[in-house]
Amino acid sequence: MSRTAMADIGSSPLPLLFRRRSSGEIRNLATVSSSILPAFGTVVDDGYSHLKKYVIVPYDQRYRWWQTFLVVLVLYSAWASVFELAFNKTARGPLLIVDLVVDVFFAIDIVLTFFVAYLDKSTYLLVDDHKKIALRYVTRVWFFMDITSTLPYQFIFRIFTGAWHDGEVFSFLNLLRLWRLWRVSEFFKRLEKDTRFSYFWTRLLKLLGVIVFAVHSAGCFYYWLARHHKTPANTWIGTAIEDFKHRSVWLCYTYSIYWSIVTLTTVGYGDLHAVNTGEKIFNMIYMLFNIGLTAYTIGNMTNLVVHAAVRTFAMRDALNELLRYASKNRLPEGLREQMMAHMQLKFKTAELQQEEVLQDLPKAIRSSIAQHLFRRTVEKSYLFNGVSEDLVSQLVSDMKAEYFPPKVEIILQNEIPTDFYILVSGAVDLLTYKNGTEQFLSKLGAADMAGEIGVIFNIPQPFTVRTKRLSQVVRISHHHFKQMIQPQSEDGKIIIANFMKYLQGLKEDVLQEIPFLTELLADQTQKPTEQNEEQQNRETLDSQDANPEGRTGTSSLPGESTIRVIIHGHHPSQGTSSDRLGKLVYLPDSLQDLFNLAEKKFGKRGSTILMADGSKVEELNVLRENDHLFVV
Repeated sequence: MSRTAMADIGSSPLPLLFRRRSSGEIRNLATVSSSILPAFGTVVDDGYSHLKKYVIVPYDQRYRWWQTFLVVLVLYSAWASVFELAFNKTARGPLLIVDLVVDVFFAIDIVLTFFVAYLDKSTYLLVDDHKKIALRYVTRVWFFMDITSTLPYQFIFRIFTGAWHDGEVFSFLNLLRLWRLWRVSEFFKRLEKDTRFSYFWTRLLKLLGVIVFAVHSAGCFYYWLARHHKTPANTWIGTAIEDFKHRSVWLCYTYSIYWSIVTLTTVGYGDLHAVNTGEKIFNMIYMLFNIGLTAYTIGNMTNLVVHAAVRTFAMRDALNELLRYASKNRLPEGLREQMMAHMQLKFKTAELQQEEVLQDLPKAIRSSIAQHLFRRTVEKSYLFNGVSEDLVSQLVSDMKAEYFPPKVEIILQNEIPTDFYILVSGAVDLLTYKNGTEQFLSKLGAADMAGEIGVIFNIPQPFTVRTKRLSQVVRISHHHFKQMIQPQSEDGKIIIANFMKYLQGLKEDVLQEIPFLTELLADQTQKPTEQNEEQQNRETLDSQDANPEGRTGTSSLPGESTIRVIIHGHHPSQGTSSDRLGKLVYLPDSLQDLFNLAEKKFGKRGSTILMADGSKVEELNVLRENDHLFVV
């Protein structure tokens, strides 16, 4: 593949698939990262299936493997080009055959490039016209450089003259093969963007390759200077090896690499040192180059290390800020420990939640992730047993996952019911406080719910919920829950039925914490009989008086036709602390029915209904949810 084709693809906007594919069709991220982004308003159908015959797609997997194979050959070319310049007698030995084979492969790639489609930057569409592809390749400098770096000059001279050339000209022409190193750069760019490979090790391998090539090149050029000096003994290697020109190539190469490494690392033992002026000048240039290379290497390594530890630094800074805040405000030790545990857990679970990453995804993908993670948990919870698939999908899509460390309160008693929770894993305790004493009520586990009583009855949370161990929960907002239930009347009835069944199975000590639950459950047992009486005589309102909390509408959720109010049997300015709790009932259809209901609840009949501020109630349709009514 030509450099221009790869550069065009690499500089294109974020790569995208031609069409949206299902998860089963995308085998790995490489297929996504290798695709092309079409221009807005351009319809591109089904990938590259409509390209012309004998046209190669630049991101085809088979062509990518061919490019990777060429990268291996480039590494050999980069090593051999400089090596043959320094040790020219190896250029006519076994390395000549290897060089010819390598050149054949690159010649094949030049031919293939005439069939590789390229990306039009104006439309971001692949151009598959053979004439345009050829014209674009030939008229650019890449074609000339590919040709000049592939021609075997020494072998061509041998064919035409019948003899080998002993000069250095062909050795310098072979340095044109270093042009191929751009393939290695493109290869590492692709690896750095491929999440299947570690970015740290990819960058480290790239830095190591740059250092090795610099050491190899400097050592070979330094030996080339010594070999061409008029007095071989007056050279850096001549002082250490007598008649070094006739010694083993690999012995001289070892000395060259040794000197290059010692100089690169600024150790400078002095056993191999510059002797003549040319060598001293080369040493100065090489050491100046080493300063830049060392800075480049250290900068990249520092960036890699800091990038790996950036989350640790952020966590430590956040914890230190918490400690300073707790000390400044003199918070108790127990609360400090909860704050620290929650902050540490937040950083530990960030990889599992990744809210900032999920927010950038389309809503459909976020919903699919939530369905995969939490749908089974929601279906197992008692409240949503038997509801429609649509409601479950809506609930799961709006859920938020959270983690809580051990011994941390998820819900506090008497707080406003803004959310309720479903436990995915872990365990929590249900607690209550009486006279300043903490009392254990029950234990909840996976698929159990917490906080739903306060949300459904719209009352302050009756219990404190505290984690026993590390727990994962999904949170459902009261507001979102109400919005989803309102249009789903049938599902609302199922939820209320499940909820009432759950309340009937609660322990006695739990029921005692919510005074009106006992009366509500008692009325529910009378409901079937009262419904039969209502069918026999629909004109009477006795069933409504006898069953104020269990009206024919079975849902206590917001959005039904009934309104819940709290009635009291005393004047707003009177009453004991126990009387102030009142009775939670459904608002009847008339004032007379409300008087009858109050007489049934408090044992005395009233004649006036007052609000908390003393104003008199004349019409029931002005009342709102959870209004306090005083019947006197």
